[in-house]
Amino acid sequence: MNSIKKIVNEELYEWMKEIRRAIHRHPEVAYKEEKTAELISNALNELGIKHKTGIARTGVVGKLTAGQNVPTIALRADMDALPVAEETNLPFSSQVQGAMHACGHDGHIAIVLGAAAILSKNPPEGNVVFIFQPAEETEGGAGPMIEQGVLNGVDMIFGGHIETHHLAGEIGLKPGVHTAYTDAFEIRVTGKGGHAARPHETIDAVLIAAQLVMDLQIIISRNIDPLHPAVITVGYIKAGTVNNVIAERAVLKGTIRTTDELIRLQVIDRIKKITTSISSLHDADIQFILKPGYPPVINEERAYGFAKHVSEELLGKENTILIPFPGLGGEDFAYYLQETPGCFVRFGGGIKGRENAPSHSPRFDFDEEALRVGAAYFSELVRYAVKKLRTTE
Repeated sequence: MNSIKKIVNEELYEWMKEIRRAIHRHPEVAYKEEKTAELISNALNELGIKHKTGIARTGVVGKLTAGQNVPTIALRADMDALPVAEETNLPFSSQVQGAMHACGHDGHIAIVLGAAAILSKNPPEGNVVFIFQPAEETEGGAGPMIEQGVLNGVDMIFGGHIETHHLAGEIGLKPGVHTAYTDAFEIRVTGKGGHAARPHETIDAVLIAAQLVMDLQIIISRNIDPLHPAVITVGYIKAGTVNNVIAERAVLKGTIRTTDELIRLQVIDRIKKITTSISSLHDADIQFILKPGYPPVINEERAYGFAKHVSEELLGKENTILIPFPGLGGEDFAYYLQETPGCFVRFGGGIKGRENAPSHSPRFDFDEEALRVGAAYFSELVRYAVKKLRTTE
């Protein structure tokens, strides 16, 4: 950690913490990140970094320019908060009712700004693009950012996420497939309502919904190769109005998580077949509506090698965590990697000796030492990637 403290001194560390806490106090959900964007713009002005605002509505992109015909490396941070009521009791808790930075995006912004501060004082021999992106949690703000040209000229991109399953001072890396497809679905059941005392005159939408929940799980346990991770979760059911009336309608909403395209298509096909067969069995109308989500993050081999090398050099092999399996969470950083080679990493933010709340929990918090580690790591990673790309041009 001594080498990290040389890269990120106490003054810079305190500056980063102030930024993180200011953003945490005033969380803004997808495409409403106006104050967050203003804070980022002010910080970039303070660092003397030229930038543009209003990209994909609320995004901000800064750039350090070293010249033409040199490598260009991008760093990305997401900006949006979640519609979660905070329960941390932190002195800098959310002051916005019903909104909270429960996924560490406030920390991601501070990390990239910290890296920008380091690189602006001692620029690398390449260009650096700092991407601050809205709407990661909901609509996939990466797509509109790419459409507006933020990757133009970029040779490699890196991003990261604070992860409380790892301790501060650790970095998690995974080659290849790192996250999952995040498809959502809705199933609408229309039966025939009636009196609870005369079920034979009805088509019970609640019973059908219950059967659907159980049968969907059979897809995972009996139709999918167990060597391929897959999950079907029904997280929402709504049906009925009173206790003595058989419901005519029911709505189920859920998510499908897979890491392989063929398995994904197989799961979707099985859901369609199950809904069709149950519809026929009960003489009910059942609609299955698929809402495609994010594709998986797939780390490019060379970029992963750069990321791993820098982690081992900066933090040591003992603090470089090689993640063995893909996670089934989603991340719209995947869209950047469909366009440009890059790698997505995990910054340890867990606090030793404390039970750490998971992401999206109203009690989520992280060890702010992750800010120092993240900024030092990203700055060194940019320098290393520029150096390696220059030698192969």
